[in-house]
Amino acid sequence: MEQNQGDPTGPPAPEEDIQPRVEEFARLFGALEHELAKVIVGHEAIIRQTLLCLLTGGHALLEGAPGLGKTLLVRTLGQALDLPFSRIQFTPDLMPADIIGTSILATDAAGNRSLQFQPGPLWSNLILADEINRATPKTQSALLEAMAEQSVSVGRTTHRLADPFFVLATQNPLEMEGTYPLPEAQLDRFAMKILMPSPGLDELMEILRRTTGTQRPSSLTLLNAARLAWMKHLVRAIPVAEVVRRYISRVVLATHPDNGEAPAMVRKYVRYGVSPRGAQTMMLCAKALAPAQGRCNAALADVRVVALPALRHRLILNFDATMDGVGTDAVIEDVLQSLQPDPLLTEL
Repeated sequence: MEQNQGDPTGPPAPEEDIQPRVEEFARLFGALEHELAKVIVGHEAIIRQTLLCLLTGGHALLEGAPGLGKTLLVRTLGQALDLPFSRIQFTPDLMPADIIGTSILATDAAGNRSLQFQPGPLWSNLILADEINRATPKTQSALLEAMAEQSVSVGRTTHRLADPFFVLATQNPLEMEGTYPLPEAQLDRFAMKILMPSPGLDELMEILRRTTGTQRPSSLTLLNAARLAWMKHLVRAIPVAEVVRRYISRVVLATHPDNGEAPAMVRKYVRYGVSPRGAQTMMLCAKALAPAQGRCNAALADVRVVALPALRHRLILNFDATMDGVGTDAVIEDVLQSLQPDPLLTEL
């Protein structure tokens, strides 16, 4: 207990005031946002959502047309974190062994031969899965065990991956040629699906200013593995009131057509609602957003901020939604607007 006093990055004692640690968390989070914004123009919300995924132990899926800075965001994050970084370019001919690794026949100095496992690019802390939906479903599913269990199985042997292990995948919109939809089970493993829109006039002018001169913007290294682990531990320690947990549960249940609180859009357009993993993601991201803003507890407003990116890829719509041009964001917005918070929530 004495060693924790005056050290805002040490493990907190149960009775200790959490405010100094929240302030240190907010300082580090703000510094990360600042460094990423030096390179990435006009995507403040996207930068914040990516960091929330990282700090909750989840994975992030970035979707947008080519050339919008998805890959640059991941590379810049790798520069800001003192962690090993790997980039995998997904193509139609990429095989599972190309990313997981394979066993090879090796000969030692005595001439004895044995099978030795040769790790693939997944053996790193930060993984950029670039254009993940250009690979075949077989290769896409090779990531599933790694994302879910932080391990991969080769033959009869299970290999543990590095810790931390963060997958940030990019994908092109499914309307483009040469894309394969991700399996629902793999989509559910991503904490957030983050949409990257095209830049506006002012943003595009700033991009031209930064990238067409003699100097290119770069970021500083701010966090190592130990400091990142401390921030992730503090996220888990942020308290959440029972009324907030109840609201999260009601939102998730209201995405199921057979639920009594499901609004009209859900009953008409949703085939399958959000899984419990969606509720866990909303809770953890709300708990991460609170200290990022210097607050010691998660509130209703935090839940509403993270709802769209945490749930949009977990809703499975039916044929009527496709015919009427209704997307998942519209359905989730209808759920949030239709649910009246419990009376106690109005004070949060």
